[in-house]
Amino acid sequence: MPPTDKELQSIEEARLMVERAYAAQKIWGMATQQQVDVVCEAMAQAAFLGAERLGRLAAEETKFGVPEHKKLKNEFASQHVWERIKDIKTVGFVRKDEANMVYEIAWPMGVVAALIPSTNPTSTVINKILISIKARNAIIIAPHPTAINCSTETTKLMKDAAEGVGAPSGLIGCLTKISLAGTQELMAHKHTAVILATGGSEMVHVAHSQGKPAYGVGPGNVPAYVDRSADLEKAARYIVASKAFDYSVICATEQAVVADRPIAARLRQLMEAEGAYFVDESQADALRKILFHADGSINVGSVGKSPQYLAAMAGIRIPSHARILVAPLNIVGSEEPLSREKMTTVLGWYEANGWEAGCERCIELINFGGRGHSLIIHATDEKVIMAFGLEKPVFRIGVNTMGTLGSIGLTTRVMPSLTLGAGGIGGSITGDNIGVYHLFNIKRMAFETSRPPDMAMRSGTTPAGPVYGPKPDEIEAVVQEVVKQIIRA
Repeated sequence: MPPTDKELQSIEEARLMVERAYAAQKIWGMATQQQVDVVCEAMAQAAFLGAERLGRLAAEETKFGVPEHKKLKNEFASQHVWERIKDIKTVGFVRKDEANMVYEIAWPMGVVAALIPSTNPTSTVINKILISIKARNAIIIAPHPTAINCSTETTKLMKDAAEGVGAPSGLIGCLTKISLAGTQELMAHKHTAVILATGGSEMVHVAHSQGKPAYGVGPGNVPAYVDRSADLEKAARYIVASKAFDYSVICATEQAVVADRPIAARLRQLMEAEGAYFVDESQADALRKILFHADGSINVGSVGKSPQYLAAMAGIRIPSHARILVAPLNIVGSEEPLSREKMTTVLGWYEANGWEAGCERCIELINFGGRGHSLIIHATDEKVIMAFGLEKPVFRIGVNTMGTLGSIGLTTRVMPSLTLGAGGIGGSITGDNIGVYHLFNIKRMAFETSRPPDMAMRSGTTPAGPVYGPKPDEIEAVVQEVVKQIIRA
């Protein structure tokens, strides 16, 4: 089927933007560290000052989440990320190992294709532009179709700030004619060097199939285990606040509580005091029907919504003060839809007797759609904490922190990022929080530190003895025999 006019326009726009970015990056690749940092500082400041406006634009356009929380994410992606990366060297010699005489030199990748999700359409743009330009790359933003305006406005804000202090025109771009064909052209273009893919599993799969380096993220079905040794008041406060944050559109948000049975009743009381409303089975069944389609896929209409909005969709009554809805569950798997990742204000609840049973339940949840992503544990027993760290198939384990803010690096010291790798077991190339280090390569200049072995400096000799293999007269005899057989046939 031939492409539509819209698709052709989208493809042409992608081609032109990559060509301009490629030319601009050739200039930017020669920038000094001071020039790079001046540009990034200007972009970070502009994005920080625009955080509230951009957050409101995102909430209004996508109808997902909480404007005030989106403002906080924009501030995180600008100021917090910049504070962590501003002193990282990305130009020239970045390390000199005098003892081993190996010098390391930063080398940019080139043009970055950045796919942006609808759930975090402004903060992800800020984050990806900052780390790409800091590494001396060019970047083209590919917005989600439902978040074009807010992603475009965020890109323009940063582009104008960058060019205002000397960045070349074309270094930062954003597609405005959005189609799958145009996004694929962006990723597949010969001058695109690397892909930063944050979004749905299907788009991430497409990114990984382009034959180029791609940093994609996997889904997060994040369990939060609460041990009998935990500070229960803190755990309850953090879990409810984290699940309610931006109505649960960050992929590292808690998706189920696994409560140690001796403290489960008390933890429930404390969570209820924080605004958690525990639904009954009939209410849970109504939620199952509106959160997921029959094939298990998420109903987008339920994403990033308040408990009251979900209750109206489901036809159930809940208190006006409810911040999240909690559904007691017994099994994990396709037969229990609420054990899936829920990008909205619904949390699963399981009880397990002892940390070993809790560990097994957490692994079940992780394997059902969250391999490689994240886990939260609330405990003070070091033995339990270390066991969870060693045994869980995830690459972010937050200890006594909020899943949302801890995993992205706001309340912990992991690299701050809104793109969270899930490692090989989750279908990603890395389990890291994606940052500036992932967007430049290292050249190594190695000086001789020892003389080559004498044998390596000598000429070789012809091997003594017979040369193995058939002799010419033997080969001729075989050929003649084959000819005779052909004649007889």
